[in-house]
Amino acid sequence: MADSASSPGTEFALQRAQFERVLENARRVIVGKDDVIRRVLIAFAARGHVLLRDVPGVGKTMLARALAASFGCRFRRIQFTPDLLPMDVLGGNVFNLRHKAFEFQAGPVFSHVLLADEINRATPKTQSALLEVMEERQVTIEGTTHPIEPPFVVIATMNPLEDEGTYPLPAAQIDRFMMQLAMGYPAPEAEARMLDVHLGADPVVADLSPVASRDDFLGWQRSVPLVFVSDELKRYAVSLIEALRRDVRNIRPVSPRSTIQLVRAAQARAMLDGRGFVAAEDVKALAADVLSHRLGASDGTTSSALVDEALRKVPVPA
Repeated sequence: MADSASSPGTEFALQRAQFERVLENARRVIVGKDDVIRRVLIAFAARGHVLLRDVPGVGKTMLARALAASFGCRFRRIQFTPDLLPMDVLGGNVFNLRHKAFEFQAGPVFSHVLLADEINRATPKTQSALLEVMEERQVTIEGTTHPIEPPFVVIATMNPLEDEGTYPLPAAQIDRFMMQLAMGYPAPEAEARMLDVHLGADPVVADLSPVASRDDFLGWQRSVPLVFVSDELKRYAVSLIEALRRDVRNIRPVSPRSTIQLVRAAQARAMLDGRGFVAAEDVKALAADVLSHRLGASDGTTSSALVDEALRKVPVPA
């Protein structure tokens, strides 16, 4: 972070420059997906977790590793399977024969960037082990609370095409994710460039050097709440949520957490754009990413279509 004498405008300009450096660094290994990288970084800045719901092989794991490497942050990956236990994720108390006492052994969740790969393949008991840590950034084992060193963000993946051997994520788990995104297939030109990047002898992601620091990452998260949100835009965000709650086709409740995360994501988008205030476009640009996975239509309408309709109906403040 800059010193306390720096103006917010100077701070936001510095963070925008850091953002562009991280984007450029990740672009070295994730080709043709700048928009997805930008949105994940927005979620990171807003202290949000991301659910990547897409087919295998489109670069989800590479994206998580590249962003962790760009900040010099500790990265851990957990492959979720039906036999995975909560202890395998969180850690647990292990008896030390030398000291004749139980000692806490931290699990892979003690990281800065955690990749929960194929999260829906774990049993509900193991999935629920992430509820506390995703919300509170801490782990409680046998009554003792162990805080996790910040920053802590989760990128979880799901394969939308294969249901065998999977367990649906409950609403409480889905609601912990600020955004649901999809990588999508690259354009033909980008896929051709991807071959140049990844057919070398050494993994490209291993060569990524940090272009920002962990302190820069934390600086983003501290600065986001300083971005100004007018009363009119607050009411606009609430009106969008209310429109979705009143839509008779939507069969899932939209929690107040959704409203908070929508506005917080809009603050992060404004900050990483170098602005100290939220515009209506920030809310509109992120509404589908933040809200779609929290909705469910009874008539076959897609969740994103429900969000698009609400955006059309609710008047945008001047």
